[in-house]
Amino acid sequence: MAHMLVHFWPGATEANYQAEIAAVHPPGGLPKGQTYHAAGPGEAGYLIVSVWESKDAEDRFVNDVLLPAQPVVGGFPHPVVSREAPIVNLFTAKAG
Repeated sequence: MAHMLVHFWPGATEANYQAEIAAVHPPGGLPKGQTYHAAGPGEAGYLIVSVWESKDAEDRFVNDVLLPAQPVVGGFPHPVVSREAPIVNLFTAKAG
């Protein structure tokens, strides 16, 4: 079952986000098992939403890639606020 992960970093900036992505994502692509990634500035911080093929794929990325890379020089300065959930409904735009 697909799984959603939402991260919010209070006080973070676009520059912090770019440093993190450079450290943990493959160049020009998504990590294995990730099918969707959206990010942008929110109220006084930075918000990232990712969709994974499964909870196992998300866990492998978090435990094997994301956490070992921390702290990233120039990356997010504050502890993250995380939420995650299984996806029970996912709408996408139809082509054309």
